[in-house]
Amino acid sequence: MELNELQALDIWRRAIVSSVRLDAPDLSARQMALLLTVYLTPPPHTVRGMAEILKVSKPAVTRAVDRLSELNFVRRKVDENDRRSVLIQRTVPGSVFLREFGELITAAAKLEAASDETGLPPGY
Repeated sequence: MELNELQALDIWRRAIVSSVRLDAPDLSARQMALLLTVYLTPPPHTVRGMAEILKVSKPAVTRAVDRLSELNFVRRKVDENDRRSVLIQRTVPGSVFLREFGELITAAAKLEAASDETGLPPGY
């Protein structure tokens, strides 16, 4: 399935709307980017490293980690090899959240694909 920009945005919109309807936690784009990076790239992940990857300041990463920690989506751990460094680790609730969000995106993509095949708007 090849998507144009509007189709891709509509898939994202549908997933976000479904997430809102399920009363899932509201995450900023920065928080979601950090969470996805922690879960989809190999560890270890540090505040400094995340700041470099995301091209944002360390305080911005710290604020995002604060919020994600409150939700128990990530946890902080002092790096035993360098006690000045803080590791950002995955958690089971974070994995569950992303798996469920991935399912919402998959469902939205299937609706988009079905609408392409029938020529009808999604949901018909």
